[in-house]
Amino acid sequence: MTGIWGWVGFNAVVLILVAVDLLVFHRRPRHVSLKEAAAWSAFWVALSFTFSLFVFRFMGTTSGLEFLAGYLIEYALSVDNIFVFVLIFGYFRIPMQYQHRVLLWGIMGALLLRGAMIGAGAVLVSRFEWILYVFGAFLVFTGVRMALQKAEDQYDPEENPILRLVRKLVPVTPEYHGQKFFVRAPDETGALRLMATPLFIVLLLVETTDVIFATDSIPAIFAVTRDPFIVYTSNVCAVLGLRALYFLLAGIVDKFHYLKIGLSVVLVFIGLKMLGESFVHVPIAVSLGVVAVILVVSVIVSLRWPRHDLPVIPPLATLGQHHHDQPAESHKDE
Repeated sequence: MTGIWGWVGFNAVVLILVAVDLLVFHRRPRHVSLKEAAAWSAFWVALSFTFSLFVFRFMGTTSGLEFLAGYLIEYALSVDNIFVFVLIFGYFRIPMQYQHRVLLWGIMGALLLRGAMIGAGAVLVSRFEWILYVFGAFLVFTGVRMALQKAEDQYDPEENPILRLVRKLVPVTPEYHGQKFFVRAPDETGALRLMATPLFIVLLLVETTDVIFATDSIPAIFAVTRDPFIVYTSNVCAVLGLRALYFLLAGIVDKFHYLKIGLSVVLVFIGLKMLGESFVHVPIAVSLGVVAVILVVSVIVSLRWPRHDLPVIPPLATLGQHHHDQPAESHKDE
């Protein structure tokens, strides 16, 4: 299954699914209801578990457990992506009906970028096995930093270097043009020229944010498997479900306030597992069980003991509803 036809077959199915999603189900901009988001989330999860059955059947029990562990880790870490995506869309006041398009193209870009990162990581691990200790130390550091991060320390798009660079190099229209990323519009002299819209700026922010989070999640999956095919497929399956998960959880993600602590514990556990692999071997089934228990407990504790002193995330349906085709007032200079 990990031969050339396994790679070709998997990627062909992914491309078909994305094409059907883009050209059939979400061809026109529209609101995504909570019911629809739940149905799509269930579909992507079911599809991923169906693929895991093929892994169990053709690659063995160990590979199947490795896929499930990698998928669970990546899917759980996606919650952090969702929190930042909500802040980005709220900051730029993106109408809800255009958010789906941004996320769809953002995920397509993420698949390419993550594929390149996984390929580079696989080469490094195969040639320099000691790099796993670097990954392990980095995960421990990231987990501790995540646990110590204050809830009020929100993501600020203005601090993103990509945003500042694009503003200097690319002309940007002062207003949105529906769901278009580029339009021909008059510049200061009145001449028509190709210009980016603020929606393209948001797309770049989504892309760079995903790459930043991938620097945590990809090394984490290398902790449970060295097989590039398992690392890649588990990552892709989780990313494909990210868009539906966003529309499902965006309005309530702040309620899982202890999940960030749980994710930090997971990263520290995985990092320590990588650092101590030469001394103590932790079976993949045990690792999968530990990760699952940590995440379930953190969600239950969050719901059992809610906090009321956290920053409030605006409901998903209200993002941009008063600025249907206008950017935020502070961004008229874009």
